[in-house]
Amino acid sequence: MSQRRSVAEHQQAVVDLLARNFQSDDGGQATETVPLAEGLGRCIAATVVSPVDLPPFDNSQMDGYAVIAGEYAVGTPLLVAAPVPAGSVPAPLAADGPAQAVPVMTGSMIPPGATAVIPVEEATPPRFPPTYPTADQRPVNSRNQPPGTTADTTPFSVALPAVEEGKFIRRKGSDVRAGDTLVPAGQRLPPAYLGLLAAAGIATVDVQRQPTVLVLATGDEVVQPGTELAPGKIYDANSTLLSSLLRDAGMNVRTSAVVRDQPEQLVATLQRETTAGVDLILTSGGISAGAYEVVKQALADSDVEFLSVAMQPGGPQAIGLVHGVPFLGFPGNPVSSAVSFEVFLRPALALLCGARPSRRSTARIDAALTSPAGRTQFRRGIVEDLSAAGTSVVGSTVREVGGASSHLLASLAAANALILIPHAVTDVSAGTEVEVWLL
Repeated sequence: MSQRRSVAEHQQAVVDLLARNFQSDDGGQATETVPLAEGLGRCIAATVVSPVDLPPFDNSQMDGYAVIAGEYAVGTPLLVAAPVPAGSVPAPLAADGPAQAVPVMTGSMIPPGATAVIPVEEATPPRFPPTYPTADQRPVNSRNQPPGTTADTTPFSVALPAVEEGKFIRRKGSDVRAGDTLVPAGQRLPPAYLGLLAAAGIATVDVQRQPTVLVLATGDEVVQPGTELAPGKIYDANSTLLSSLLRDAGMNVRTSAVVRDQPEQLVATLQRETTAGVDLILTSGGISAGAYEVVKQALADSDVEFLSVAMQPGGPQAIGLVHGVPFLGFPGNPVSSAVSFEVFLRPALALLCGARPSRRSTARIDAALTSPAGRTQFRRGIVEDLSAAGTSVVGSTVREVGGASSHLLASLAAANALILIPHAVTDVSAGTEVEVWLL
């Protein structure tokens, strides 16, 4: 291996590698158009403005009676006009003639001229007419037509209390005006944003392209979960762990069977998979200084560099191109692979593909720590009261869990943060403020 590369240098190398395939020809972020229903969690590529007002018309907030506020005598029976079901267009209320009460349903259009809605339960009697005319029998809401007529021609009237002008009316554009920003560029799309876009009539969205990543685990000792564990064997945790981290970052993921310590098998697998169309190859294991480093052997004559980064865990790394496809090799220990993802791959995906970035903050360490000189350490930690603190944990306490060993996967599962100890720091006193990357 060559001289150790710094964490920052390797982070930039990963960005430079992925930018070749993950960006458009003009250097911008590659995009694609997807149906709105497929937009969940995707990163919006360009600001979306509303083509319509929301609500698109004045509508009723209640099931009740639309009236002209102040026109009628409180407690005096009012003839009831034809109802306004949701989805129908009402005739206007005239300013002359006897006062009317128009039955309106929640969400239905307010008759032009009406200035308030009184909930039906406040009317006397507290109900709507027992029957309504059919569409061809329904009288028009006009002062020169007979209001208060039901299907059996029986007049129906209600007495209503006083009401303020504008009461229980949702005004056109009170939520969103046409031309307002609905979603800013770069925003990930949670369910509420998708609902907002649908309400504005938007059926498709332009989102940052979702690359496909091939995940490969290697090693003669590695077997699939669910099979019998023979002596000397371990279950494959890396395929599940890395695939889950990638999906959490918004990537498409393909996995392949564990590749044995046979270089020719790995060469054949890579040849087959790269022709099937992937944007990134990610392997775990087989890149260090052992005698059976299958990735290193199989790619000895390729455009892949095997190096050491001045960090712990996750020092051994591989980076380059395989058949023109970006390639990253992570160490085989699960904790080393997970930390490598958080340190190198997630930041690059956030920059190039709109993936969820690392959430970084500071917290005070609860006990003293030591760290080897010249290496950036990422220790697993638990930030106290993280759920209450949200993403800002400044002033909170963080405690290490599991120690520095990279095989302690249970401590990674228990952790909610990585504790960063800079390469120049060898001793951290209790109470010191440290940088934490929230998981």
